[in-house]
Amino acid sequence: METARVLVAADKFKGSLTAVQVAERVTAGLRRIVPEVQVETLPVADGGDGTVAAAVAAGFERREARVTGPRGETVTAAYALRDTTAVVEMAEASGLQHLPAGVFAPLTATTYGSGELLAAALEAGARTIVFGVGGSATTDGGAGMLAALGARFLDADGKPVGPGGGGLAKLAEVDLSGLDPRLADVDLILASDVDNPLTGPKGAPEVYGRQKGATEEDIATLDAVLAHYASILGPDHAKLPGAGAAGGIGYGALVALGARFRPGIEVMLDVLGFAPALARATLVITGEGSLDEQTLHGKAPAGVAAAARAAGLEVVAVCGRLTLPPEALGRAGIRRAYALTELEPDPAVCMAQAGPLLERVAEGIARDFLT
Repeated sequence: METARVLVAADKFKGSLTAVQVAERVTAGLRRIVPEVQVETLPVADGGDGTVAAAVAAGFERREARVTGPRGETVTAAYALRDTTAVVEMAEASGLQHLPAGVFAPLTATTYGSGELLAAALEAGARTIVFGVGGSATTDGGAGMLAALGARFLDADGKPVGPGGGGLAKLAEVDLSGLDPRLADVDLILASDVDNPLTGPKGAPEVYGRQKGATEEDIATLDAVLAHYASILGPDHAKLPGAGAAGGIGYGALVALGARFRPGIEVMLDVLGFAPALARATLVITGEGSLDEQTLHGKAPAGVAAAARAAGLEVVAVCGRLTLPPEALGRAGIRRAYALTELEPDPAVCMAQAGPLLERVAEGIARDFLT
């Protein structure tokens, strides 16, 4: 029998294991049952948090910059660089991870640091920038990002407006003439797993505001100020897919930076070299912490499975918990899913023991598919 060649292309198990650790644990479990199995690992991400780590695991160089965090404090943010291609993750600068536990700033959190991070990538010589957006603490329509890149947002007295979405209530004029000229020569790809518009029932404040600490009153305020902001900067772009990504930073990138939107997992699979890895494989293992309805809408496992199925390969998935029925998995191109909760029903224990449990799950995959 031909030696199996397994490609492990899984996302992180949020709160438990990074994508790199998932790949390591799966590999260890497979080899315990089939020592001679050939395993290639390609940790993946869909544009949200973990995107830079996935690029670094694929051979990009990790770079760091000191930038402005969402509350105005200085934070260290990483991006990834290979030749003239950079992978920039807005959450590194403006993400929820920079807020103290239980502390939110829905009206004042700024994306200024994301603009500084893009500027750092430009300074490093990037000519193609994959801008992964997700996990943001912000709802400012990307105004902070644009300000860091040279735009001016002024009130009726010609003074700069305050930070965050709340500051846009006083916006009277936008001046883009000072934008960094290097942006004109860059291919900026907006990589996101959400295609929401900027405002309205499916807009950034309504759909994502609550997870950033916004009250119902805050959500109404933010929706109104972002509509006002878009009326000045360009209302047509506000309806584009991805405009509502990461508190509207997608809109700022689309309307002022000439960005083009692509589903995050598609972009990342291209950047990480997924197609050649797929050509070497006989079985693909993908996964993420929770395989649920959201997975089917642009998350990493769905993207991996679709590409693998197109190449005629069988796909199995690993996850912490599974809420999808077999029919839904089948439609997504996943033959079978293995959940840690099948071995350990207690979610807290499951998260604490995710590594060893995942190795046991991988042993089961080896028995079912490799022997």
